[in-house]
Amino acid sequence: MRVLGIDPGIDLMGFGLIEIGPGRPELIECGVVRTSRELSTAERLAELYTDLSALLIKFGKIDVAGVEELFFAKNVTTAFLVGQARGVILLCLAESKLPIIEIKPVEVKQAMTGSGNADKKEVQKMVQLNFGLSEPPQPDDAADAVAVAVAAGAMYKRNQQQNY
Repeated sequence: MRVLGIDPGIDLMGFGLIEIGPGRPELIECGVVRTSRELSTAERLAELYTDLSALLIKFGKIDVAGVEELFFAKNVTTAFLVGQARGVILLCLAESKLPIIEIKPVEVKQAMTGSGNADKKEVQKMVQLNFGLSEPPQPDDAADAVAVAVAAGAMYKRNQQQNY
């Protein structure tokens, strides 16, 4: 099963594609989509849409996508921008007819590290260990997206088993 994880953001959108099968999951690719702060918000959102659409074409078959939910941020302006980015991401994934699982940050941390209170460094380290990488994925948005994929894959499998 191929799972795409997305860590939403307007400056950086993390993505991680994993393959879950027998044995240890395999990391296919992870990274970030960056937008320029010199562009208008509308242009940045359009760029996110275009870049995510290109990734979906590049990756081919994807069974499910996980998108991290927004948790309340102290900076309201940032929260609104990330919320707008999430909307564009959800639209793009829905247009691709992908099943989407929206996951709370605490659920992502719990799935990856065993603790819902883990920090970003702990998530990066566990992604490195779980996928046998020589170094943790950089930046942390990429590692977060891989963790979202792991959590989404587990949730999707549970949901499929409950439906039988």
